[in-house]
Amino acid sequence: MFKNYLKIAWRNLWRNKVFSLINVLGLTIGLTACFFIFLYVHFECSYDKFHAKGDRIYQVFCDIKTPSETIRGGITPWPFGPNMQHDFPEIEAFTRFSTANLLVKKGSVSFQEDHSLFADSSIFRVFDFKLLKGNPATALKDVNSIVMSKSSAKKYFGETDPVGQTVLLTGDLMPATVTGVVDDMPENSQIKADVLVSMSTLVTLNKGIDKAWGNFGAITFLLLKPHTNPDALAAKFPDFIERHNGNERRMAKMFYTVGLEPLQKIYLYSSRSAYEKGSITNVYIFSVIAIFILFIACINFINLTTARSVERAKEIGIRKVVGATKQELVRQFIGECVLLCLMAFVLTIVLFSALLPTFNLLAGKTISTGLLANGRHVLMLLISSITIGLLAGIYPALVLSSFKPVTVLKGRFATGAKGTFLRKGLVVTQFAISIALIISTIIVYLQMNYMRNKDLGFSKSQMLVIDTHGDPAREALKQAIAGLPKVNSVSLSGGIPGGNNSGAYSEIQNKQGDMQVANLDLYSVDYDFLKQYQIKMVAGRAFSREFGADTTHAMIINETAAKLFGYATPAEAIGRGYRQWGREGVIIGVIKDFHFRSLQQNIKPLTMRLEPQDCDMLTVNLAPGDLSGTIKAMDSKWRTLMPNRPFNYFFLDEFFDKQYRTEQRFGKLFLNFAVLAIIISCLGLLGLASYSAVQRTREIGIRKVMGASVADIVNLLSKDFLKLVLISFVIATPATWYFMHKWLEVFAYRISIGWWVFVLSGIIAMVVAIATISYQALKAALADPVKSMRAE
Repeated sequence: MFKNYLKIAWRNLWRNKVFSLINVLGLTIGLTACFFIFLYVHFECSYDKFHAKGDRIYQVFCDIKTPSETIRGGITPWPFGPNMQHDFPEIEAFTRFSTANLLVKKGSVSFQEDHSLFADSSIFRVFDFKLLKGNPATALKDVNSIVMSKSSAKKYFGETDPVGQTVLLTGDLMPATVTGVVDDMPENSQIKADVLVSMSTLVTLNKGIDKAWGNFGAITFLLLKPHTNPDALAAKFPDFIERHNGNERRMAKMFYTVGLEPLQKIYLYSSRSAYEKGSITNVYIFSVIAIFILFIACINFINLTTARSVERAKEIGIRKVVGATKQELVRQFIGECVLLCLMAFVLTIVLFSALLPTFNLLAGKTISTGLLANGRHVLMLLISSITIGLLAGIYPALVLSSFKPVTVLKGRFATGAKGTFLRKGLVVTQFAISIALIISTIIVYLQMNYMRNKDLGFSKSQMLVIDTHGDPAREALKQAIAGLPKVNSVSLSGGIPGGNNSGAYSEIQNKQGDMQVANLDLYSVDYDFLKQYQIKMVAGRAFSREFGADTTHAMIINETAAKLFGYATPAEAIGRGYRQWGREGVIIGVIKDFHFRSLQQNIKPLTMRLEPQDCDMLTVNLAPGDLSGTIKAMDSKWRTLMPNRPFNYFFLDEFFDKQYRTEQRFGKLFLNFAVLAIIISCLGLLGLASYSAVQRTREIGIRKVMGASVADIVNLLSKDFLKLVLISFVIATPATWYFMHKWLEVFAYRISIGWWVFVLSGIIAMVVAIATISYQALKAALADPVKSMRAE
């Protein structure tokens, strides 16, 4: 019996090759898109889940409240970790990190290791990073001990065992002993490092930081004992702070709010993470898109199957007459649906394998190495395909098996109004989703374009940046590079737009004459920084070599800082006093606000001090032409003045735009999945157009005999579908406006959604719909009316 079902199913699919191809293609696209989204969502939700004790690991956050603002951060004072473990028996272990950018040198091989960490020796007790060589209990215990990742060790030592060997580290190229090799940290780990240096090394280099309660520089994690209530533990933290730092905190007029965040939620949920961040909103959005795509694919499947019901009516009538039961027919039709889905399953594996490298590139990370790398994923895809076949095939099977043989064999078969209404309702649903995706895609594109092209208040074009890492020869390098033919200007600064900069405890005289406390961003700059970056002065003057006191007493603030201290106009702030990090002086100038952080954040109060000795970042403004020759010339100057360091550089515009990397990847993925959903919707519309043309064959023939033109027939068949698209547009527009308005609220600087976005989306939907149904409408309109009348 099963063999007979399979044979009949195959014959029907082969007889209707076009319909079968469209059906299989729609399912394949739907399954492939959904499976990619599943892998993406699964990967994003898997961050830090590989740690066996991950449910007991918490990061200590420390929100700092000053009179001007509350700074939400994941950075704590250095003494927090060891003192917390001493005071609270609920804590099994602690570990601290501090990010670093270290030069590592072995013989003639040297690299600037951007992913470096200073870490406590307890890191391997708290986290499950696999130590391939060395003792996890002692690997990072001693001063000047270093653990390398497997990849880094290979760079410096090749196949030689690195343990016990010596490398030279940044600064004075101090010797450090390799005490271990750790496996490359997983892609789905927030904490990624190629080089780990013992925390005792940092404490030795910076005397007293382990007792500096006002020095925020440590990322602190706690491993709680089993069954510990983290909320109950966090409730004890205010007393802990009061015991250890109460007086100093009150004198500084700075107050902490300390709490715990679970490690496994930081990546998607925290706004305080010092590492790579994900977005739970994006996870939800892609999950909804996956559901939409799967729903559209099933709707498409149902429409295309029921569209063939007229063609199979007589077959069903004859089979019923010769004794086939309804249950047998239902099994037959569901079997055909499952067979289609199994074909789609095979094609999905092929399509997935072909598109996986492109998908990983769009996602910006290795989401999957291949479908066959995880047998559970293959099994899940197979079960999903069969389930879709069963669920999507139930309605067509019940419809087709319910035909009355007497009616269909007399040629009086026609589908009921309920079936027609259902099919049209499904198409409306499909296109409502498609129009919502079109609107959303346009808004996402406009917001990304807005962020790329907004006036940031400074010049970032033709700017090449070199990190000198505080090398004493940086001033000499600046002068040497300034003399090159294709160099317009050069400046040194402690920070650059889009990068990190210091935050300084500050006291600035407000409008009432009082010294007002605030934690302010600080840029250390040289004389040329403002001019080179084309940052405008709105009051006062810039730093000048004509004023010797500028190096010790002068400060420049931005407009936002002037407003913070109550000045109605920037000019009122000129000449006001300040105290900041041991320096006292007056404000000599106010600069126009510029975006030194992402457009997702409002512009913050900023201070600038003339401190060339604290400037590491060398910015070179290049003239157009001979870029490679100029870079080679700079490399030559670098090798002469800084022979121990590799010459590394980047372009400021690319560096600044990296802040929007997550949003750009989201936009690209969103666009691709939206296009796939629209393609599947078009297949569904094609199915309904075909069904309508078959149903109205006699009517079309009569109209042509009576003189109707091809244009009249095309218009007749098209207008009903365009009505469905219009209904879809009315349904989709308000809901999409609401959800995209909420999405835009994440950005401090954002576009406003104009009415033309919805009009354009409606036009696109109409054009897509017309293009989809025009072939079927023209085919019906050009058919010979004699044949259609004879068929009746």
